[in-house]
Amino acid sequence: MDSVPQPEVAPAFGANPRNVFLLLLAFALAYYQLRPRKAPLPPAPVAPEVFTYYTPKELKKFNGVEDKRILMAIRGNVFDVSIGKQFYGPQGPYGNFAGRDASRGLAKGSFEEDMLTPMNEPIDKLEDLTEEEETALIDWEAHFKNKYQVVGALVEEGQKPTQKAGLTKE
Repeated sequence: MDSVPQPEVAPAFGANPRNVFLLLLAFALAYYQLRPRKAPLPPAPVAPEVFTYYTPKELKKFNGVEDKRILMAIRGNVFDVSIGKQFYGPQGPYGNFAGRDASRGLAKGSFEEDMLTPMNEPIDKLEDLTEEEETALIDWEAHFKNKYQVVGALVEEGQKPTQKAGLTKE
C-alpha cells in the first residue's frame, strides 16, 4: 500500500522567531502605554503678594523690561499678568499695556499707544465711554480677575494711602 503524502503542517505560532519577536514587541508597547506614571511634582510655592498702591509712574517700571514682573491696571485694579508674558510682555500683542492703565484701550478694543494716558496726566476717569464700551471693559475686568491675581490699586500721585504689610485693599 502506498501511503498518501500528508500536507505539511505550518509550525505552531510560537515556533516562528519573527512571531515571537512581534509578540514581545506588542507586550512591551502595551506596558509602556499602560504603566503607572510618576506623579508630577507640585509647583514651587509662590511668595504671597502684598497688596500695594501704585501711582502711574511706579507702575510703569513693571513692563517686563525694567522689571521682569508684568503688571497692568484695569479700572483701578492692578493685575500681575507675568504668567501671560507672551501676550503682555515687550514683544506681545498687548505689550504696550504692560506697566500702564489699559482700561481705555480694552474698553474701546484698541491696542494703540494713543489709548494710554500720558504719565504726566491724571488717571483716566473713563467718563466718556459709551454703554457698550463700559460693558466691554467690565467683561475684560472679569476675565482678568478670573485669570490673574490682583496685586494692588492704581492711585493718583500724592494720594497713596498708608500701607500695612499683608493687608488687603480697604
